[in-house]
Amino acid sequence: MSEKLLQTKKNGLAALCLILLVWLLGGVLVFLSFQLFGTRPTPHSDLEPNWPLFILGLVILVLGWIPLCGLKVLKPQEALVLTLFGDYIGTLKGEGFYWVNPFCAAVNPAAGTRLSQSGDVSNNNAVAALINNKAQNAQAAQEAASRKISLKIMTLNNARQKINDCLGNPVEIGIAVIWRVTDTAKAVFNVDNYKEYLSLQCDSALRNVVRIYPYDVAPNVDTTGDGQADDGSLRGSSEVVAERIRQEIQASVQDAGLEILEARITYLAYAPEIAAVMLQRQQASAIIDARKMIVDGAVGMVEMALERLNENKVVELDDERKAAMVSNLLVVLCGNHDAQPVVNSGSLY
Repeated sequence: MSEKLLQTKKNGLAALCLILLVWLLGGVLVFLSFQLFGTRPTPHSDLEPNWPLFILGLVILVLGWIPLCGLKVLKPQEALVLTLFGDYIGTLKGEGFYWVNPFCAAVNPAAGTRLSQSGDVSNNNAVAALINNKAQNAQAAQEAASRKISLKIMTLNNARQKINDCLGNPVEIGIAVIWRVTDTAKAVFNVDNYKEYLSLQCDSALRNVVRIYPYDVAPNVDTTGDGQADDGSLRGSSEVVAERIRQEIQASVQDAGLEILEARITYLAYAPEIAAVMLQRQQASAIIDARKMIVDGAVGMVEMALERLNENKVVELDDERKAAMVSNLLVVLCGNHDAQPVVNSGSLY
């Protein structure tokens, strides 16, 4: 089912004035039925109204409020999906004051459903948090009563999930999804509750994508599906991962009339049960890399020193003395502490 826009003019104010005039006319008819057209069957009997005029005015007074149900007020970026006796007749969009068929009913199954939106931020101040919670509850109740659909860009921030990466390591990850409603008919009629549907699809897409990647770069891991190992990881390829999550969510919610504008990773860490072990592993890997760099630099400096001594013929060293010199230089260059110099005042041999 596709969206059908109602080309209704913004005639709410004129309709309100007309309804009030008709209602006032009903009161005038009741009054005139007694005062102007009333009769007395006998001189001493009570005044009887003009019954046709009285009944007409009474009907107007009793039923005159029904057209007021057709008055609708829309703010910017709001829409109203209308049905008439179960049939979808169209969607009302655009800010203004409208009058529609008073027997039309607005439909929004997700009215009043609260997700982890950008406004649902916890506050350390208990009083402010309580006031904020009451305001949000009042807003949710108002939305549930009006059944309007917001067309604004909204943020969904689901709870963090614990997911195993491609190596089986449990990681905790959270995402923020920027979304909006583009087709109100699909959002209302194709799914039961489009907000809950979006939340469920975000969790599912997050699991499907995260289990393809390792937390850190790992050897012999194919994250692109081309059969070749690559350097993709959750920590190093966050933008690529977020884009794949966005595309998968968009493919899932297309039939619900939703558009996913952006998805971003907001939290990423190892699960608490392995976080300490993985930290030690990262520290050990960093120490090994640093040692490799130090050793490579020390070997290069020793080679350069020997080559310069041979070129300039400063001193002639046999293999044993060269080995001793290399050993001493490596100890000095690779040691964690400053070397203590020892001056040899005797013969070299």
